Amino acid sequence: MAIEIRPARVADIEGARACLDVVARERRYLAMLEAPPLASSEAWWGNVIEQGWPFEIAVEVVTGGARVVGWCDITPERHPVHSHVGLLAMGLHPDSRGRGIGKRLLSATLDDARRLGLERIELNVYQSNAHARRLYESLGFVSEGVRRRHRKLDGAYEDSILMALLF
Repeated sequence: MAIEIRPARVADIEGARACLDVVARERRYLAMLEAPPLASSEAWWGNVIEQGWPFEIAVEVVTGGARVVGWCDITPERHPVHSHVGLLAMGLHPDSRGRGIGKRLLSATLDDARRLGLERIELNVYQSNAHARRLYESLGFVSEGVRRRHRKLDGAYEDSILMALLF
């Protein structure tokens, strides 16, 4: 199966939301436990697309169709003094992990951020997500701190790591 990495279009939002929902329901990697309603996803990602902010998707191309198997977006900070900073969010469908897709997806999105003139990209990753942390480190992200007891799920706390990449 071929995987295409490309900028997201409005027509891709439903597929990206479906992928987000699968990842969220794993209850391991994201702050949300399920995807927001489709209308909310369309409003959020529609704005990202309209603004021209970095938003790449991984599409698995199969005979008779395609499905979104990953997304990565970077949204600039809102405050003028932080306008050089982008906040990264990404996820990959469980069936598509371990195949280098995440690295291709993240690399393409970071290239978009550079072209837009962003200078700093930030993210939070849960301490237990060693695979994601290695991916981020492989592309130059460094740990800048720990958000202690950042997540509380089913009565259990988990720290998250603040990571950043400077261009």
